[in-house]
Amino acid sequence: MIQAQKLKKSFLFDASGKIIEVLKGIDLTIHSGEMLAVEGASGAGKSTLLHILGALDRPTEGKVFFRGEDIFARTDAELAELRSRHVGFVFQFHHLLPEFSALENTMMPGLIQGLAARQAGKNAENILARLGLGDRLHHKPGQLSGGEQQRVAVARALMVQPEVILADEPTGNLDTQTGEEVHQILERINREQGITIVIVTHNPALAARMNRRVRLADGWLHEQS
Repeated sequence: MIQAQKLKKSFLFDASGKIIEVLKGIDLTIHSGEMLAVEGASGAGKSTLLHILGALDRPTEGKVFFRGEDIFARTDAELAELRSRHVGFVFQFHHLLPEFSALENTMMPGLIQGLAARQAGKNAENILARLGLGDRLHHKPGQLSGGEQQRVAVARALMVQPEVILADEPTGNLDTQTGEEVHQILERINREQGITIVIVTHNPALAARMNRRVRLADGWLHEQS
């Protein structure tokens, strides 16, 4: 589904002109329907890699192919269209809009795609119910627990009917039990809907349960047994 070739990403460190190489030439193939864990220490570049794979950022060098197409040959507007129709994102901090309810937050990607409000609401309600939030539809984020907020974030990602979900430390801000519940939800989504899921994590116990593991260290990616 996704193939990265010789990905490099560098950042200008400060006004002195010092360049920091975060990714030094990464090759990675992600197969349709798999669950992949990307492990690594804090600051290793895991989020940077995820953002490039999801077309949120462009690499300094290298290519990313989505179903055989070089995505960075697209314009920024075309990349936004790709993200909105094929990729769902879940972050450590849920980024829900505090003034909107769980239902309204979930509806947002559908509305952005041009879905009628009535249909978007129906789809969002069905997704939230499947994630155990049928009785929390009209609660705002501040009225939800951390785990419930993250489930709303997962529901929002599912709203676009994505082919792949990219999750950046989705359980990193949760207690152990709540994090386990969120991870089980992602496993169920993968198993029942066949959605490819890539999870960035520093949790080795969580990573060990994935179909496949890779580790990012010193700008290079290594397959884990």
